[in-house]
Amino acid sequence: MKLLILNGPNLNLLGQREPGIYGAQSYADLVALIQENARRLGVEAEVRQTNHEGVLVDWIQQAYGVFDGIVINPAAYTHTSVAILDAVKAVSIPTVEVHISDVSKREDFRQVSYIRQACVKTIAGHGFQGYVEGMEYLIQLTMDNGGVR
Repeated sequence: MKLLILNGPNLNLLGQREPGIYGAQSYADLVALIQENARRLGVEAEVRQTNHEGVLVDWIQQAYGVFDGIVINPAAYTHTSVAILDAVKAVSIPTVEVHISDVSKREDFRQVSYIRQACVKTIAGHGFQGYVEGMEYLIQLTMDNGGVR
C-alpha cells in the first residue's frame, strides 16, 4: 500500500512557528515519525510539503493510479481552497484531513473546511500523532473494503 502525505503552507516552519499551538518539534521530526510508522505498518509513505496551492493540486492529480490513500494537512488552504477540494473529489482516492491543532477551538474562520466534504475522515488536535492515526485509518479502510496491504 502506498500513501501520499501532503502538507500545506508554513508547516515547514514547525518548531519555530507558534510552538504554543503546534509544539516544539520540527518538520523533520514529523517526517521521521511518519516514515517510522509507515515501516511499522508495512506501507510506503511519501511525504511532501509546499507553500503553493497549485502544487498541492498537481500532486493530488498526479496521485491518481499511483497512491492508495492520501493524508493531507492543507493548513491555511483548508479554509480557502475549492481547488484542493475539487482535486480530491476528481481523483477519488480515500483522503484523510489532518490538523495538528484543534481547529474547532481556534478562530472563527478556521471552523470552515472546504476539503472536509471530500474526505473519509478528519483528525484534529492530536498533534503529530494525527498523521499516524490517518495512515492507520486508511489501512483499515482498505482492508475493510477487501483490499490488500
